[in-house]
Amino acid sequence: MRFIASASAAALILFAALSLCPAEEKKDAAAPQPDKDGFYALFDGKSLDGWKAAEHPETFKVEEGNIVVNGARAHLFYDGPVNKHDFKNFHLRAVLQTFPGANSGIYFHTEFQDANWPSKGFECQVNATHSDIKKSGGLYGVKDVLNTAPHKDNEWFTYDIIVQGKKVTLKINDVVTSEWEQPEGWTGPGTKPSGRVLSHGTIAIQGHDPKSKVVYKSVLIKPLAD
Repeated sequence: MRFIASASAAALILFAALSLCPAEEKKDAAAPQPDKDGFYALFDGKSLDGWKAAEHPETFKVEEGNIVVNGARAHLFYDGPVNKHDFKNFHLRAVLQTFPGANSGIYFHTEFQDANWPSKGFECQVNATHSDIKKSGGLYGVKDVLNTAPHKDNEWFTYDIIVQGKKVTLKINDVVTSEWEQPEGWTGPGTKPSGRVLSHGTIAIQGHDPKSKVVYKSVLIKPLAD
């Protein structure tokens, strides 16, 4: 009887272990997976799952597989599972398109904020023909690209943002447009300390104003080693 009981207990344990396997496999399959180059998609092409909008959520919509940004000032913060939405060193690559008079931006090392312009992190400017002289490819207010944008409205372009240690490199269509290395003792641009200091945080997309329309086709990120 003792042998039969032991055999029955072993069988139950084995059954329980096997029954857990499909769940574990499903869990692993649902986890974010990188592409062959190590990039993770932050936007699934279908919804804003993994993103959290502040101030005016209606500014952001998904249409024809793209994030359409058009409306009152708002910011869309990545709040999804990739790296627990906290990035220090990384390579971000976005494919986007501006329309005449549009202004937007891609923030990094930022955090969710209910309203106003994000006070933490840096903005990588998106602007070809808006009246602001600070154009795409510049690190806003820190290392700007002035007057002439390195891309045109109504055309898709690639924006690369690479942060490694104290260095930030921005590229438009594979051409370096801005490079900046944070100096020792840096507390932010200007004379007062600010949140514009390299640290860590999430990514955000800016909706600038109702006259600005920008469309993001993809947003990919590859975490880099410290």
